[in-house]
Amino acid sequence: MIGILLENTRIALLGLRTNKLRSALTMLGITIGVSAVISLVSIGQAVDAFVRNQFLGLGTNLLLVTSQEDDRGILIRPTLNEARALADLNRVPDALFVMPQVNLTRPASFEGREASGRVRGVTADFPTIRSREVIAGRFFDSTEVDGLARVAVIGQTVVERLFPDVYPIGQNMRVGGVPFRVIGVMAAAGGAGFGGDENDLIFVPITTAQTRLSGERVLTGERPVTNILVQARDGSSIEAVTQQIRQTMREERGINFRDEDTFGIFTQTDLLDSLGQITGLLTIFLAVIAGISLLVGGIGIMNIMLVTVTERTREIGLRKAVGAQKRDIVLQFLTEATVLSMTGGGIGIAFALIGAALVTASPLGLTVAIEPINVVLATAISVGIGVFFGIYPANRAAALNPIDALRYE
Repeated sequence: MIGILLENTRIALLGLRTNKLRSALTMLGITIGVSAVISLVSIGQAVDAFVRNQFLGLGTNLLLVTSQEDDRGILIRPTLNEARALADLNRVPDALFVMPQVNLTRPASFEGREASGRVRGVTADFPTIRSREVIAGRFFDSTEVDGLARVAVIGQTVVERLFPDVYPIGQNMRVGGVPFRVIGVMAAAGGAGFGGDENDLIFVPITTAQTRLSGERVLTGERPVTNILVQARDGSSIEAVTQQIRQTMREERGINFRDEDTFGIFTQTDLLDSLGQITGLLTIFLAVIAGISLLVGGIGIMNIMLVTVTERTREIGLRKAVGAQKRDIVLQFLTEATVLSMTGGGIGIAFALIGAALVTASPLGLTVAIEPINVVLATAISVGIGVFFGIYPANRAAALNPIDALRYE
């Protein structure tokens, strides 16, 4: 049996060399399809890994407490007092850091240059929680937070817009018409973060943001915050911290045990899972679109095999006349169709490897690796296409009457 397969493969390869142009055009659909499917699946996996690395680079074991509507449709925002309650180790013992945040948009200017400033009010724990570094100057401390100091730490994009040719440390800029002294510049951040480009931000003490840049208050008279960022002690305590936060927030808001939460709690895992589902669906969708070319390539193989059967009718009749069985004819043409498909698939895999190397070398920041499972899958698809689209021509060849075949001109 193995000898027959090897002989059929030799004949198939000889046919490819004999009709080079026809074979190349027939394999083109398979080549494009296999290359596109492998490339898109690999790029999708690379994008998923890139997004995960970016989020993990924002800090580890993070939870986000956000606003949510109550049963009357009123948006209930977290407050600074609730952040202090979450920072109480007696109530949330597994929390390592708790940091309220206020996000505002205020015009920023310096010596005639103006920009739409994105302001984020935070505490002195921000660099620690978010794993960020200050490359020039320093970050503000807890004393400046408590004293409502008008100091600011700016991101790289803000430096480019307002201080392109001036050393920013020690300069006085205006944010929302209020003067702030620049005391630090943050290192460039790679991730988008919880709310946009992390490099296009002006960081100020949260108390200063609440009193000098926003006079907003909730019905109780407290000053609201945009969200509260909590860092768990380690990955294994995230679930415990989530339950502790939920219990503390319900107590602070006096929520009856029958009522639903009026706040949201999101973890990095939740966000990554949601993003993973989106990127996964997108990858599948693109792979299906690319797979259409595989279908077209398979139809091309069927078409060329039918032509081959017609061209070799007398050969088929001669083989049957000397004793070839129906299964021998079927096996011969199935082998030829499979070799044609696998050759196209092999070229497609080579193109995918080259494409992955080019994308990895590009400035996109993606590391695209062709996983062995993808290569195995592509090979299986190539074999499957060869068998599926070759079975009809092979059966048609095997069904020929040997006498009619020998008389065919």
